[in-house]
Amino acid sequence: MPQSQDSNRRFVLASRPSGAPTADNFRLEQADIPEPADGEVLLRTVYLSLDPYMRGRMSEGPSYAEPVAVDDVMCGGTVCRVVESRNEHFSEGDWVLAYTGWQDYAVSNGNGLMNLGASPRNPSYALGVLGMPGFTAYMGLLDIGEPGEGETLVVAAATGPVGATVGQIGGIKGCRVVGVAGGEEKCRYAVEELGFDACIDHYADDFADQLAAACPDGIDVYYENVGGKVFDGVLPLLNTFARIPLCGLVSQYNATSLPEGPDRLGLLMGQVLIKRLKIQGFIIGDYEKRFGEFFPQMSEWVADGRIQYREEIVDGLEKAPEAFIGLLQGENFGKLVIRVGDDG
Repeated sequence: MPQSQDSNRRFVLASRPSGAPTADNFRLEQADIPEPADGEVLLRTVYLSLDPYMRGRMSEGPSYAEPVAVDDVMCGGTVCRVVESRNEHFSEGDWVLAYTGWQDYAVSNGNGLMNLGASPRNPSYALGVLGMPGFTAYMGLLDIGEPGEGETLVVAAATGPVGATVGQIGGIKGCRVVGVAGGEEKCRYAVEELGFDACIDHYADDFADQLAAACPDGIDVYYENVGGKVFDGVLPLLNTFARIPLCGLVSQYNATSLPEGPDRLGLLMGQVLIKRLKIQGFIIGDYEKRFGEFFPQMSEWVADGRIQYREEIVDGLEKAPEAFIGLLQGENFGKLVIRVGDDG
């Protein structure tokens, strides 16, 4: 059923997943379209962002943000049109960046909304390279990774919205950039389109050997958002005083227990000590006050072609669960966005 003016489709969290999410963890409901009160706006969703962090919000365990409650609307960043405004800061027809989740309509008092104006050139970019993923790449690499000219930067998930941006910023800063991605097509794209110096397929049986060959001078900065065997290959190659910005561990999001095998914590901590490694986890919300530093610079890089950006747009809110499950399995190529409604 397409978006309508008569009802509000919404996906709620039907149950908490054990391991990988399934379609049964989501429930599509029909509800009334909410009415805005004084000081509020009614928003209609046009684009919905799907991101790996949503898997963590489906679980009940402690994290940096409250979990989505069972029977509540799934969380998510959105780009919306203002349908009706009773708030002096927004006009009917404005595009806004919001956080209204997996649904057609929502009301907001304006707090947390970013007004994109009446006719932004690429409104969905606010969910990607000019929004949270791009901001995550920018601050994590430049503030924590501190890349220097001539250094070697390795980035996992190299063709995803964060990794692709990290690698290109590293190139702008004069680094040798080595990406890690899943499959020959993605690796070819990283080198030929994004300008990486090399890209290694993490599915390769000799992944660790290929990574070592691509980093003859070791690794100075490793941008971590995957974990697992990719980090296993990176760890012995890290140089003294290497920096590791850590914004995600997608390989572990569906885990229900610790991995089997020997305890390697001592090995990791020994390397941290011997090589004086800097490993810093971060949540991009911690950098909220620096968005004004990021946005004009990234807008300039995108406009002049120094940063290339790829979206994968899936039409239809009803396809969000399937697309999200595929995202966690690495099936997407570029920033995954659901087109919920028309642009008009």
